[in-house]
Amino acid sequence: MGNAYIVKSAKFFPNAPVPNDEMERHLGLINGQPSKARRIILKKNGIENRYYALDNNGNVTHTNVEMAAEAIRNLLSKCKLSIDDIDVLSCGTATPEQLVPSHGVMVHGALGGNKNIEVVSFAGSCCAGMGALKYAYLQVLSGLAKRAIASASERTSAWLKASYFQKESEELLKQVEEKPMLAFEKEFLRWMLSDGAMALMLEDQPAANGLSLRIEWIEMTSYANKMETCMYAGAEKQADGSMKGWAMFSEDEWLTKSIFAIKQDTRILGEHIIGLGCDYLLEVAEKHKLTADQIDWFLPHLSSMFFKDVAVHSLKKIHFEIPEERWFLNLSRVGNIASASAYAMLDELMDSGRLKKGQKILMMVPESARFSYCYCLLTVC
Repeated sequence: MGNAYIVKSAKFFPNAPVPNDEMERHLGLINGQPSKARRIILKKNGIENRYYALDNNGNVTHTNVEMAAEAIRNLLSKCKLSIDDIDVLSCGTATPEQLVPSHGVMVHGALGGNKNIEVVSFAGSCCAGMGALKYAYLQVLSGLAKRAIASASERTSAWLKASYFQKESEELLKQVEEKPMLAFEKEFLRWMLSDGAMALMLEDQPAANGLSLRIEWIEMTSYANKMETCMYAGAEKQADGSMKGWAMFSEDEWLTKSIFAIKQDTRILGEHIIGLGCDYLLEVAEKHKLTADQIDWFLPHLSSMFFKDVAVHSLKKIHFEIPEERWFLNLSRVGNIASASAYAMLDELMDSGRLKKGQKILMMVPESARFSYCYCLLTVC
């Protein structure tokens, strides 16, 4: 087998960045009242700007499919190629516009072109983008494709509008102030998630001009065999930990029970999300003989800056300490774009002028939905 290289990246963010004080203009007010928890949660998550595919009145300006297609068009323009030059289109998202057809074929349809190509879709949560990248990587690595595009896109604002949320009680607000982890339910996610789309071009040779990133390996795992559901939407978690899907509820219950709001089980999130990620890092590091001193850039997908200190401490504890000056984060600038967050960090780092040939980049993507993880090692060349 040969190699696979990320030769270009591109992005599409809808509309102007939305600062903290303007979020409710886009998302709406719950029961006509400003959120009492918003400032507390924003202080904890460290996000200052994000993007919404909504105007100031909450009207949709772009669909997920349209944003993904725009990012891919930007990528093709950078590479001076057309969609007909692509062998594989691999798309990941946690927020598809519809159940059927798949997100990937809808993006392909928006792109048009004259050539039939292989298209695959990855669903789930934050690891969906890395799943899409791994599929594209394996296609190029094996020689089955010469050129592939991996995309990750989200329109989480579709799930964040005020109509999907119930009013939080004064007691919950008090608990949030005393125990920030309790905010990681509907309110936490509402003030964190963001819209946008990213795309990566993979080829079997490095770019003729500029730097490329050789993919050394991509490792993924799921702890769903051991862990119950943590983050979910379109369902309700039962007392025994099982999930009851939206189709099992009446139409009235879809709203009265906030079935389509994104929720997290805070009982298990803080206890396991970092610990399991460290367990898997040790496993991957042993497999590939990877040590912390080999890492020049660490790109961890953090859902909130609340987790940064926890992650730093946990890496020290397992003797895989990566100095903070080697960390590259952009969460405060673009928000949490779920499956597209890892791509967004990589895109910004590639455009920063800070990369040098021979450097190693370690990407980490945890997914709290049912505790999945991905690590990816890249070499600048």
